[in-house]
Amino acid sequence: PHPPKPPYPYPSKFINTTLMCTKFVKEMEKMALYVVVLLIICYASPARSDGSDHKYKSGDQVPLYANKVGPFHNPSETYRFFDLPFCTPDHVKEKKEALGEVLNGDRLVSAPYKLDFLYDKDSEIVCKKKLSKEEVSQFRSAVAKDYYFQMYYDDLPIWGFLGKVDKEGKSDPSEYKYYLFKHLHFEIFYNDDRVIEINARTDPNALVDITEDKEVDVDFMYSVKWKETKTPFDKRMEKYSQSSSLPHHLEIHWFSIINSCVTVLLLTGFLATILMRVLKNDFVKYAHDEEAADDQEETGWKYIHGDVFRYPSHKSLMAAALGSGTQLFTLTIFIFLLSLVGVFYPYNRGALFTALVVIYALTSGIAGYTAASFYCQLEGTNWVRNLILTGALFCGPLFLTFCFLNSVAIAYSATAALPFGTIVVIFLIWALVTSPLLVLGGIAGKNSRAEFQAPCRTTKYPREIPPLPWYRGTLPQMAMAGFLPFSAIYIELYYIFASVWGHRIYTIYSILFIVFIILIIVTAFITVALTYFQLAAEDHEWWWRAFLCGGSTGLFIYGYCLYYYYARSDMSGFMQTSFFFGYMACICYGFFLMLGTVGFRAALFFVRHIYRSIKCE
Repeated sequence: PHPPKPPYPYPSKFINTTLMCTKFVKEMEKMALYVVVLLIICYASPARSDGSDHKYKSGDQVPLYANKVGPFHNPSETYRFFDLPFCTPDHVKEKKEALGEVLNGDRLVSAPYKLDFLYDKDSEIVCKKKLSKEEVSQFRSAVAKDYYFQMYYDDLPIWGFLGKVDKEGKSDPSEYKYYLFKHLHFEIFYNDDRVIEINARTDPNALVDITEDKEVDVDFMYSVKWKETKTPFDKRMEKYSQSSSLPHHLEIHWFSIINSCVTVLLLTGFLATILMRVLKNDFVKYAHDEEAADDQEETGWKYIHGDVFRYPSHKSLMAAALGSGTQLFTLTIFIFLLSLVGVFYPYNRGALFTALVVIYALTSGIAGYTAASFYCQLEGTNWVRNLILTGALFCGPLFLTFCFLNSVAIAYSATAALPFGTIVVIFLIWALVTSPLLVLGGIAGKNSRAEFQAPCRTTKYPREIPPLPWYRGTLPQMAMAGFLPFSAIYIELYYIFASVWGHRIYTIYSILFIVFIILIIVTAFITVALTYFQLAAEDHEWWWRAFLCGGSTGLFIYGYCLYYYYARSDMSGFMQTSFFFGYMACICYGFFLMLGTVGFRAALFFVRHIYRSIKCE
């Protein structure tokens, strides 16, 4: 007698592996949720000063750290505070910094000023210093480039300029006068036993002429004035976020949203009217009298039902792009959730960079699962190579860009150059978290055995695509597809750029989230519309076209980078230029992958829907 057939179509070993992978993916989802909750708990509370609870008694030493100096118009080009010949304290103490703070270019060291709690000081001398010719030249170069300094007092930021240039009545730059500020006034507001606010201003009368290369004697001084305020401690950071919530700014933001909403309504109304009417006519014709459908330009999508689900060329690359795009989309959603619950309040140093690194590492399993699952649906066999491609598709260009820009920062001795220890930490996160999760997600995706749900059978030989006009080519279609989503977000882009590549503070995350939702909707709809018109012209190679059209908004954003750099900013110098265009290229590439995935998924859903609604021969 024959042995009884097993109750499952696959061996028990395969079933156990699948169950284990499924359980593992669920456990990783729980772990990712726990990590996000921990991030919220860690960052929603204000940063602590050396373990302090921000409560002080009269005469207590309040931590004051000098952070960095640099040209005001070049936010990436910053240097250590004592790279300039300031008064150096006897014992320079470096503050231990988190990963995000180091990535942000912060290098906090103990400042030469002593601002003890509730102790006023008047013209206290920090040090008397004789500046050499080289030091005078160094200060003059800094003043000419509008150098500013940044400090943190009880985790409150302080800014100020190093000096000023007297250009009044002088047309020739060689006649300009350069002055160094030598007296700093600190005005500190307190409420009971807590520091609430601090302002630093320079004395316009206490100047040192550093126009000529000669030795100069300087008495660096500072004054401290304490004032009482009624502002509660938990509202002391609101001062920094109010600038982006001023009425005239809010009006512009709401105008941006209304503009975007009108775009969405017009687009969706147009698509709903056109597509529903056309598709309804198509369905009626095909259901009653298929031979009556003579107008192939309008109803030609029916005639390519045997080719429309033919798998695309370079399917491994497509699966990898979809995996990376899905991961970046998930990352963006998590970042928005953290911002909406108040994690990224102003000057929470490094919180955004820490969140980006941690969440990207934890979501790599999503990329592996999506890529391997879709690759196997397309009957791909070399899933290991597909996983390697998925892992390298976004991280590869980012790593190469980082290597070049970090080398530039090292050459400039800037704080943007990451220390070797930080690079090792990032490598370990990639090696011990990102890569294993990517592989495990890929194994789970491969073993999911999901089938590609094609409503129509694919013919053995592909149908020839008829000649098409130039405007139906890939590049003109990408230009049309990218323009509408970009027009819905371009007003908000200025404020984001001014925050990331300037000193403006952006805190209206709710409005930004609404704009992001509008961007996703417009991208999906415009890709669906262009896919329908492509199929109606009997062009069945829609897979890559849908992805490229969806992602083309990223190219428009990079085009906006060129406009912003030359027309809206005062950035200059090789380092700042390379940082701006280098990292913006990576960000726009990420947008390309993410929005390309959104566009493709929407187009795939639409194509399946319309071909499922007709009887295919």
